[in-house]
Amino acid sequence: MNNKQIGYRGVFDIERVDPFRISRSKIDLFLNCERCFWLETRKDIKRPRGFPFNINSAIDELLKREFDVYRKDQKPHPIMLDNDLLGVIPFEHEDIETWRENFTGIQYFDQKLNLIIFGAVDDVWVNEAEELMVVDYKSTSKKGEVTLDAPWQIGYKRQMETYQWLLRQIGFKVSDMGYFVYANGDSGADGFFDIVKFNTKLISYKGDDSWVEPTLVKLKVCLESEEMPKFGPSCEYCKYAGERLKLSWSS
Repeated sequence: MNNKQIGYRGVFDIERVDPFRISRSKIDLFLNCERCFWLETRKDIKRPRGFPFNINSAIDELLKREFDVYRKDQKPHPIMLDNDLLGVIPFEHEDIETWRENFTGIQYFDQKLNLIIFGAVDDVWVNEAEELMVVDYKSTSKKGEVTLDAPWQIGYKRQMETYQWLLRQIGFKVSDMGYFVYANGDSGADGFFDIVKFNTKLISYKGDDSWVEPTLVKLKVCLESEEMPKFGPSCEYCKYAGERLKLSWSS
């Protein structure tokens, strides 16, 4: 499949025969709460949006430019050498910019489900065995070392596994091992002075994308259902909506 956008996004229409586009973030929404996913994709009722993380986006863009210098020269970035990733370099491919572009990204057409699954990756490296390695840029500001140990970071791991799965579906050999380039802003300096120092850490993660295909099957069933899924007790949005509804009934 080429990189031209086909299919449609937004609200799912069961009568349409052209494929429906499902982003990596929509898969994560489905896993977090099937009711919120159904309301968004069937009724166009979206969760309230948070503020954009413009600083994080700026760091992502700067990291891309930095790694692109080494991609052009086909040489290892110092962070690779510092972490003993011998023989690893940024992957050069004609579609790398498309893969990193929002709303296009890496895309795969699942003919059985009539879904186009897509997601925009931050970076891709390649090792001596010619296996692609998915790389995700993350940034934060916290005391101590950054890790992937927090329960909410399961979303980061699923994100990487989805990209690994997508690259495999379009014919590439992909390593289970991926990497997070994690930049941690130092808030312990004596002042701002228009400078924030970041300590960047490389965190390895061994992915397992075996959950992706069965999840997509369940997701398609949910899409085609005329019945709204049950209330998700662990979903903060559903809980808020339910409690607000109780107050409305009592007033």
